[in-house]
Amino acid sequence: MLVMNERLIELGQRRSELLARIARQREQLADVAAEWDAPLAMADHGVAAVFFLRRHPLLVAGVTAVILMRRSSVVALMWGVWRVWKGYRYFISMPDKLPSRTKLDTL
Repeated sequence: MLVMNERLIELGQRRSELLARIARQREQLADVAAEWDAPLAMADHGVAAVFFLRRHPLLVAGVTAVILMRRSSVVALMWGVWRVWKGYRYFISMPDKLPSRTKLDTL
């Protein structure tokens, strides 16, 4: 019986040591994951940008045409691209801003 109690005490101590080790490893893993948050978020934005450009080839063609046609300064070029981008985003958001047909039918 004494041997069994000693064995249970040893197992309890070993379990405590393993639980402490697991807690340290979780903290280390959390630290490593925190370091990778920003680079992975940037990569996600890059993938999202590629998907956006693949879904909107006309926009890419338009921006490319603007770049090729305007041979002025970089600032003026970026201003033009910015205006085209804002106009495009405004145009795309128009259905959300307009009342739906069901709302007009009830009036």
